[in-house]
Amino acid sequence: MTCASVSDAPTPSAQLRSAANPGATAPAPVARLLDANLDRAREGLRVLEDWARFGLDRPDLVARCKDLRQRLGLIHREPYKWARHTASDAAAGLGHPAQAERQEPSAVVAANAARVQEALRVLEEFGRPHDPELAAEAARARYALYDLEVALLRAHGSGAARRTLLDRCRLYLIIGSGARATAEAALQAGVRILQYRPKGEEGRHDLELLEEARQLRLLCQQHGALFLVNDRIDLALAAEADGVHLGQTDLPVAVARRLLGPDRLIGRSTHAPDQLEQALAEGCDYVGVGPVNATPTKPGKEPVGLAYVEAAAARCPIPFFAIGSIDATNLPAVIAAGASRVAVVRAIGAAADPGAATAALLAGLGQVSDRQGGPQAQGGGHDDG
Repeated sequence: MTCASVSDAPTPSAQLRSAANPGATAPAPVARLLDANLDRAREGLRVLEDWARFGLDRPDLVARCKDLRQRLGLIHREPYKWARHTASDAAAGLGHPAQAERQEPSAVVAANAARVQEALRVLEEFGRPHDPELAAEAARARYALYDLEVALLRAHGSGAARRTLLDRCRLYLIIGSGARATAEAALQAGVRILQYRPKGEEGRHDLELLEEARQLRLLCQQHGALFLVNDRIDLALAAEADGVHLGQTDLPVAVARRLLGPDRLIGRSTHAPDQLEQALAEGCDYVGVGPVNATPTKPGKEPVGLAYVEAAAARCPIPFFAIGSIDATNLPAVIAAGASRVAVVRAIGAAADPGAATAALLAGLGQVSDRQGGPQAQGGGHDDG
């Protein structure tokens, strides 16, 4: 009996090609690349998961991190691990001075979230020809991570994280009491900023309003969305909201800022260029511009039309939301006037299908982002490649 020589043994590449499972056709260099990025993504998610567990004491965020990590673990296939050869990796162990500059937990969270997002994008691009299931799961995880990152940063109380998310928001929903189902459908469809406006609630005690506000705030947290309260600074603080929205006759912005502190958001309704200039001088984080059209939510208020939207688009350096009976039918005209963000009440709240109405509005707003260079050019969002 003759023994097979070493040269007769199957090469790692041949083993990969002959393995009867997904990913087996990947050339050895690609398999090594996929393995390295699966490791990188799972390790980064473990960092986020442990911060959510030990630093934030947030079981809900722990569960979201764990789910992503374990789903990636299920598709970290044996052929990729077989291709691993750390000794031949010329870049193994390389560091960067920026790593030593991460002194705050928020910096560690942001860095690891970026690490995971980058690894997932590599998995998408190189996985498509050889492992479509891996590519699809990486894409799903990447989009889930965008909202999860914001939720982790917001849980740490970062004003910068709130403003980053505000910059990404295109559709702003305003609801009254008893609209949890509408809010949930809109959040599931992609709304990332929600205002609770419990006006005209005669007969309801503040305890009831506070409980409803807290429930809505938790719902927004689950979806990585901002939660604001109209007018009531006391209610916003008690419910741990992300900020308040003030009208022209509400408390001065300076008073609100003193009460809320530097990290929470303050928005202001404006109806004319001079009010916009004042809001900017007062340090508001965003403004409402309108009402563009006559609206029953503001009876007696004369509409400002599209001319004011055009003026705001020309001079407003902070996010502005056009508002006033805007829906999918007149949205194109509002966009043509220069708005890339809108706030709505009845367009979603009175819709038979709030989720579908939300999706239609977001689709229209997404088109303006595409024409103007993508969401990043609009001050945030995600690169869809």
